[in-house]
Amino acid sequence: MARKILAICLDCGDTLIDEATEVKTEGDVSLRAELIPGADELLRELKRRGYPLALVGDGPAATFRNNLSPYGLYQLFDAYAFSETVGVCKPQPQIFMSALEQLGLDQKDYSNVVMVGNYLARDIKGANDLGLISVWLDWAPRRPKTPTDASEAPRFTIKTPLQLLRVIETLEKTL
Repeated sequence: MARKILAICLDCGDTLIDEATEVKTEGDVSLRAELIPGADELLRELKRRGYPLALVGDGPAATFRNNLSPYGLYQLFDAYAFSETVGVCKPQPQIFMSALEQLGLDQKDYSNVVMVGNYLARDIKGANDLGLISVWLDWAPRRPKTPTDASEAPRFTIKTPLQLLRVIETLEKTL
């Protein structure tokens, strides 16, 4: 059976890594951080299942390499879109579109792409504005927990990274 989910985009801070554990330089580049429990298993399982993965993050490109490479996770991604290299931050559509273009997807495919993030005003709003399937990881205490308007309301809410697998399985049955 053909997959209905064409790609999965993921934020990094407080979605894969615990921002509270980051060690940063004066230039705000994160040198290292601990993973959120389950993030490692999630990425490896999504990759095992054959889903194209995109890392979509705000910040310096080195931050993402530094935080994910020690765990062998950075290279699992098929596309990378960082605010430093794209020139805009989420929720601007260009950062998401950069990742999707790298994956060979265009606008007609967006409704079959999942975006997972922790920040309603950036990750979820940006995904919703483009018609992506928004999944909010409500794990960390560092961001607002209530959408300011309908554009920030997630389609799905999960509390741990591994709960995404159930969401993906549901979507594959219902899309």
